[in-house]
Amino acid sequence: MPHTDSAAIADRLARFDRVVEVGVGRRPDVAGALADRGVTVTATDITPREGPENVEFVLDDITDPTPEVYADADAIYALDLPPELHRPTAGVAREHDAVFVFTTLGGDPPAIPVERETLPTETLYWAREGPS
Repeated sequence: MPHTDSAAIADRLARFDRVVEVGVGRRPDVAGALADRGVTVTATDITPREGPENVEFVLDDITDPTPEVYADADAIYALDLPPELHRPTAGVAREHDAVFVFTTLGGDPPAIPVERETLPTETLYWAREGPS
């Protein structure tokens, strides 16, 4: 099932040259849209996943990350990221000097400091500082 605001999220992230999606799951629509716009996209998950041919998939766990996966990323993003992964993902982004952008599941508030951007059916969270 496509993410509700996939086009709007892809619009916001298309300004980056290289991005990594954390926990792509079975929703590669944003990753594919970004790759179609010329962004270099790596999608990660803890389970092997199928996705668009123009998106590189890497088996990785953000709580025990492989640094090389994130080393050249301009932005790291995640869709429907559970609260327990906000800090670990923000830490990886900070370590690699990348922007961190994410959405949460339903009523889950962000567990880290963020700036909010309201999209038509969703809130996009831009992390402005890493975990303390």
